[in-house]
Amino acid sequence: MASNLSFVLNKPNDVTFEERPVPKLQHPHDVLVAINYTGICGSDVHYWQHGAIGHFVVKDPMVLGHESAGTVVEVGSQVKTLKKGDRIALEPGYPCRRCGSCLSGRYNLCPDMVFAATPPYDGTLTGFWTAPFDFCYKLPDNVSLQEGALIEPLAVGVHIVKQARVTPGASVVIMGAGPVGLLCAAVARSFGATKVVSVDIVQAKLDFAKSYAATHTYMSQRVSPEENARALIEAADLGAGADVVIDASGAEPSIQTSLHVVKMGGTYVQGGMGKADINFPIMALCLKEVTARGSFRYGSGDYKLAIELVAAGKVDVKALVNGVVAFKDAEEAFKKVKEGQVIKILIAGPNEKIEHGMDTSVDEQKLKEAQAAGSTGCC
Repeated sequence: MASNLSFVLNKPNDVTFEERPVPKLQHPHDVLVAINYTGICGSDVHYWQHGAIGHFVVKDPMVLGHESAGTVVEVGSQVKTLKKGDRIALEPGYPCRRCGSCLSGRYNLCPDMVFAATPPYDGTLTGFWTAPFDFCYKLPDNVSLQEGALIEPLAVGVHIVKQARVTPGASVVIMGAGPVGLLCAAVARSFGATKVVSVDIVQAKLDFAKSYAATHTYMSQRVSPEENARALIEAADLGAGADVVIDASGAEPSIQTSLHVVKMGGTYVQGGMGKADINFPIMALCLKEVTARGSFRYGSGDYKLAIELVAAGKVDVKALVNGVVAFKDAEEAFKKVKEGQVIKILIAGPNEKIEHGMDTSVDEQKLKEAQAAGSTGCC
């Protein structure tokens, strides 16, 4: 019998496995999805460790997880574009569809967003999940379900790069070589950027970035932001500065350096989340007349484009995956992410069969890189 075993956070550092009833379709436009694979986001780990992110506080037991792919097992009476057996990437946030943000096409800013594994809503580390059909994206035949679980962080990268308005021939500097930083680099290359510079404080992460999508790398030094910016510009031969700078780290020194690296009239995008308030070089922003944008999750067309990039071979998400673990080992997978032992690890759904010796071990070379690189979050 199919299981709806769920990975439940009760309070910080207290997780249990709980068998829950299989959900019923509540709306004719919904589908029931059997979850095959789920990735672990930095926000999942933060909730697991601290029980809260900002004003989102876990007050009642909550199922974790939101980076998932699955198989449709039932469709509502009004669903015309999906059928039983379709493999899908699951967009885990559903807006109200009626507010000003939704009607303007920026549904990611909906104040009434229902988002998986954000209190008070349960997440996708479970056997079955119901979702509106239009937030389930059918995977092409050449995109695996494991790749499908990585569409969520890739869509974050797509949204950030779209916010940056990256165009062919652009030079792009990306602060942070964690999963989202790496995916931003790959998306920027696919958009036609000819120079993509990955910046980090760990050499192993930079080595991986160079092998993955970056054309140049720079090891940030313990010097002033201005000094780091000058050295970075010289090392990557950026001339008057980069056309675009993306911060995917959330680290205050990286943000400060970014505003000194971007060229006059360039674009700066904040993708990483760190402290709520920081010291910010507003004089540089003003004198350079920099266009500055925030970036939050993903919006209209981002999932579709993310899937197309993977299907076309323009972004390789498999390269970020260190291994796949059985559902019963979900807590161990969380520990690996927290301890920086992996770049990305996938948890198989409770009904997913993993062949012994095939998917349960982590690739040794990637493990060494990840252990050196330290823990990274995705969104």
